[in-house]
Amino acid sequence: MSRLSTLLSAGLISLTATSLLPTRAAAYPVDCAILLCLAGGWPASAECVHARAVFIARITPWPIEPPLQIWNCPMRASFPVHTQPMDRLFDIAFPAANTRPSFSKPEAPSDLLRVQDAADVDISDTAFDFVRSIRVFEITYQQHRSSDDDCNTWSAVYEGSYGEQGDYIRRRSSPAAIPEASDFSNPPSCGTYRHRSVFVEWRDFEGTYGHEEVHY
Repeated sequence: MSRLSTLLSAGLISLTATSLLPTRAAAYPVDCAILLCLAGGWPASAECVHARAVFIARITPWPIEPPLQIWNCPMRASFPVHTQPMDRLFDIAFPAANTRPSFSKPEAPSDLLRVQDAADVDISDTAFDFVRSIRVFEITYQQHRSSDDDCNTWSAVYEGSYGEQGDYIRRRSSPAAIPEASDFSNPPSCGTYRHRSVFVEWRDFEGTYGHEEVHY
């Protein structure tokens, strides 16, 4: 485990030990845990195991939700004295002074395809590229040969991604855009083939690739 993952895991464990109070859920929303655990490569802590479970459950049909809802993580908020503030946890997740972003309120993006709110701080810094690395593919594909020997195919593929400020964007895509890590395979010859799944991929803060696929 990298130094980043180790520090991140230690920070989350410390948070748990010091925040067993009624205000814990409000002080540390699950999306803050998803944000930090994803950055650290999902360290093996109880908080990160739970955060990853929520991350995957959100892309399990139906309905499909953005796996990281960064707009629900109040990074600008003040926290009770019994917990480590989010600013301190970001120091743990991004220890290098030259990569730690400065936070400021972003202007509302004008992209008409944006379907969710953005982060409450500026995350345009490259330190947050791991947020923008997340892509979600909703895949439905059918192929069969008809009685008159025609090859009939039908597909509906949607891609979800994150904008500069963590806003979630969902748009129509195509089978050609589906990552190779998916179980989907476009048959070389016509035959009966069906595939329905939701595939999510990401890279952590250090660029390590990860993915999950839920079939239905």
